Amino acid sequence: MLYPQRFTQFSREHADTVAALLCGLLLFFGWFALHLGWLGLAFLLLPAAYMIGGYESAREGLTTLFKEKELDVDLLMIVAAIGAASLGLWRREYHLIIDGAILILIFAISGALEGYAMAQTERSIRSLMSLTPDTARVLHQGREEEIPISQLKVGDEIVVKPGELIPTDGIILSGYSTLNQAAITGESLPVEKTVGAEVFAGTLNGYGALQIKVHKPAQSSLIQRVIRLVEQAQTEAPPDQEFIDRFEKGYAKIIVVAGILLATLPPFLWGWDWETTIYRALTFLVVASPCALMAAIMPTLLSGIANGARQGILFKNGAQLEKIGKVRAIAFDKTGTLTTGQLQVFEVISVSEYTKDDVLKTAASVESSSEHPIGKAIVQAASDLNWVAAIEVQALPGQGIVGIAQEQQIIVGNAVFVQQYVRNLPEELQKIAQSWEQQGKTMVWVARGVEVMGVIAIADEVRSQAAATISRLKKLGVEQIVMLTGDNQETAQSVAKAVGIDRVYAQLLPEDKLDVIRRLQQQYQTVAMVGDGINDAPALAQASVGIAMGISGSDVALETADIVLMADRLEKIAVAMHLGRRSQLIVKQNIVVALGFIMLLIVGNFLGNINLPIGVIGHEGSTVLVTLSGLRLLN
Repeated sequence: MLYPQRFTQFSREHADTVAALLCGLLLFFGWFALHLGWLGLAFLLLPAAYMIGGYESAREGLTTLFKEKELDVDLLMIVAAIGAASLGLWRREYHLIIDGAILILIFAISGALEGYAMAQTERSIRSLMSLTPDTARVLHQGREEEIPISQLKVGDEIVVKPGELIPTDGIILSGYSTLNQAAITGESLPVEKTVGAEVFAGTLNGYGALQIKVHKPAQSSLIQRVIRLVEQAQTEAPPDQEFIDRFEKGYAKIIVVAGILLATLPPFLWGWDWETTIYRALTFLVVASPCALMAAIMPTLLSGIANGARQGILFKNGAQLEKIGKVRAIAFDKTGTLTTGQLQVFEVISVSEYTKDDVLKTAASVESSSEHPIGKAIVQAASDLNWVAAIEVQALPGQGIVGIAQEQQIIVGNAVFVQQYVRNLPEELQKIAQSWEQQGKTMVWVARGVEVMGVIAIADEVRSQAAATISRLKKLGVEQIVMLTGDNQETAQSVAKAVGIDRVYAQLLPEDKLDVIRRLQQQYQTVAMVGDGINDAPALAQASVGIAMGISGSDVALETADIVLMADRLEKIAVAMHLGRRSQLIVKQNIVVALGFIMLLIVGNFLGNINLPIGVIGHEGSTVLVTLSGLRLLN
């Protein structure tokens, strides 16, 4: 019973693919039956191939005709296929029925590929919805009670324990903790929050228990606004798609009207007999069918997608391969994109009587008892050194940590905290620390007893290939490169200077990033966004091309983006742009060849220099030619 259920589920989720496969199988066996002279079996299989493969196109074409009073390529394809089959039956040239079935199969495959691309929106929204818990722990008359998020009301008090996700936006009533907000706001460091501070749904609570008051409806939370922004951005049709739709409808109108005129006027104008007239009209519909025109695009884009996949670039659909080649402006997220998103020890400065290793070992002895990301970075930097964990360790959130090591008190923390224990902070170290803080570094002072040993600079490491990537993009002609981040202005400017970006937008919420992308699109039309976090999802969806980091990227960013850099290698953006530009060139060449063949066959048919078999050969030959041309992008 399990296998039938799986097949039913698969056929429901991939109906277009199943239809294309069945159409292809029926077409093959129908052709084989004709080849063996089994006409009865062939006339059973081939109509089934027509119906299964052409049902969706016929339904869409007829719906467009009757509801919108428009003709489209779907309907034209059905008319051409049926015309070829009818002519084949009339003249007993049964191979023409095969030609009509091939036309249907080509469109069935195209429809299946389009269906997979359209499924991205629904998956993106489902991923966003999974970022917040389904329930919240509410305080009711002194007792904790779990209720669905949808039942939360303004004024409710909820409890969030260490390591849990914040279920909704609110204000802290009691407690102290660090919150990891990187996925929502893009801040690279966990943020310390206490009574009176606002917290956001979907952020991760650190070591402290919090009591939070709901101050807005759950549907108005920041994460819910992100969801709505993604929905809105992904449903907006890009201008290129609108142009393609208009061209398709216009082409179909011209061909259908021309076919009708060719089927009725020649007997009156030139004295053709009706058999010749109908024969020429049906041949016209076959040779004018836009299969070669459609094949001019998809094989090229699919080849480019395969080429990109071999190089660690995942294009989610062919349209984005074209668009990446047209990009005139690129916006980069900072944390996790231009930087690694992992805190590391940037530099250590010691006073004269101590070494850098002494400072690191001393700091690690107390930080080994801490769960704070800064402490973990220090312990990681001292992993190759010999040190002994301190005892009687006590952490003061937001200030520092103290403990006893080798019978001496160790103090590690910010300048204000350490000053309470030492005689003074060396002026030279203070100047260095101030300079680093202006560059966005976090300074950690280390003292033993009453003497300062040194200072440690903590920073989010810039990706090694970031500067070279920015330089390469500028050489490729990208007119504007900007940075978008939720971090403070000083940190953002220091990273931008290191990688060669001149324009920075700092302290942005997700909707602010979306606004910047929209303004860039007004000025530069085709804009790419590169990001990795939940906070980047609206901007990734709005951008002409959304590019996500494959390893460090959140599930939402990966689902929302159009292109994924599977190995987080920024230099692949330039490779993707080169592929996009090559695909544009090949597509243009193929379109010229396809239209040239169509025009040549139409003229030849009108002058009576070709018959239907030659027309079909020319039609299918041009399709094969442009398909092979598109495969050049595999190299």
